[in-house]
Amino acid sequence: MSMIQRVGLAAELAAYREKHGDVVIGLAGAGQMGTDIVVQLSLMPGVKLGAISEVRMDAARDAVLMSGRSPGDIAVAGSSSEIDAAIEAGRVALTEDYKALCGAGRIDVVIDATGNPNIGTLIALEAMRQGKNIVMLNVEADITIGRFLKEEARKAGVVYTGAAGDEPAATLEIMGFAQSLGFDIVAAGKGKNNPLKFDAMPEEYEEEAARRNMNARMLVEFVDGSKTMIEMVAVANATGLVPDVPGMHGPAATRDELAGVLCTKEDGGVLSKAGVVDYSIGKGVAPGVFCVIKPKHPRIAERLADLKVGPGPCYTIFRPYHLTSLEVPLSAIRSVVGRRPDMEPVDHPVAECAAVAKRDLQPGDTLGKIGERDYRGFAMTAEDARKGGAVPLGLAERAKVKKPIRAGETLTYDNCTADDSLVITQIRKQLDQSDAGALAA
Repeated sequence: MSMIQRVGLAAELAAYREKHGDVVIGLAGAGQMGTDIVVQLSLMPGVKLGAISEVRMDAARDAVLMSGRSPGDIAVAGSSSEIDAAIEAGRVALTEDYKALCGAGRIDVVIDATGNPNIGTLIALEAMRQGKNIVMLNVEADITIGRFLKEEARKAGVVYTGAAGDEPAATLEIMGFAQSLGFDIVAAGKGKNNPLKFDAMPEEYEEEAARRNMNARMLVEFVDGSKTMIEMVAVANATGLVPDVPGMHGPAATRDELAGVLCTKEDGGVLSKAGVVDYSIGKGVAPGVFCVIKPKHPRIAERLADLKVGPGPCYTIFRPYHLTSLEVPLSAIRSVVGRRPDMEPVDHPVAECAAVAKRDLQPGDTLGKIGERDYRGFAMTAEDARKGGAVPLGLAERAKVKKPIRAGETLTYDNCTADDSLVITQIRKQLDQSDAGALAA
């Protein structure tokens, strides 16, 4: 039986492998997403896992064993040279030191799957210092200081990219398709996967999280809307699309109704203008991503209607799935083989994911992590965030409350103080000062 010919990226990777060998990946983080990546890499030709950086070594070991490797295939390493030796011996190195991971010469690209904005920042900076491409599955870090990280990558001559499979990159994929065909982009976004409950608390979701093999905090980050806000801000910051209203509209529009709801009021929808990010809680949209487009010529509108895309005047380009962590290795491959990012922020502020109190907060409170009991994400334009002094979601962890904050109120630099000991806070302060100087000029 003849072999099916490899096409597209698979063909590019096969050609690269023939000349250079496998693309070798270093992974930071072995939680739910990281474990998925470890298993997925074991099934892909032309790419392999070289090492994992994880403070919970048992979690990293379990992920490697789950992928089908034996205990003898695992080497614990404390330095870059030990990681390189393990890779050369055909083993997977496990280390607690992300610096050793980033410094290993046998690793081509690092994937950050830690989910922690500050730790992800440290890993990205170290990877770039060591001449490594960096794939940020850590959207929380990207929406906070992505512009800075992209510029650092440019200076280092490496690729900084968001991760394929997450909704932002999947949304950009269909946006690029629509733009290539000359369509105007009216709106782009995603379907909300979990039931939306803005005041969700982790203790309410322990049982469901256990059933789904998730951390309750991570589940709540999805349920309380934070993840949706984060992801749509990431899309905005990579494209120039903006939230039409603070928090976005989030209509209960079904897949068939999207183009008639997330369009301008002039065309019968809810938007005050075209060129926005939004999401839907309507049936049949999740787990997909969408792009509402408007053709510029009646002949094209006629053809779209004839092809059953919709009745018009706007139409929905739809991708009915995103494969989250399973697609992430594709971004790593493209960063090495094609030297191109799947997603990167533009060079100026577009949108912000601010932190909003989920409960009453009192002076002296030290705030916990995203998805816990203190705050949730809320999307708005960068201009509105700047005028209101809003604290970015990525800086809320370990912030201290200075004044009473009622549930539903935005965390601001007036009522709380971000933790200046965190590198991500320091970098964001530099960005904000630079933006203020540019506006003053």
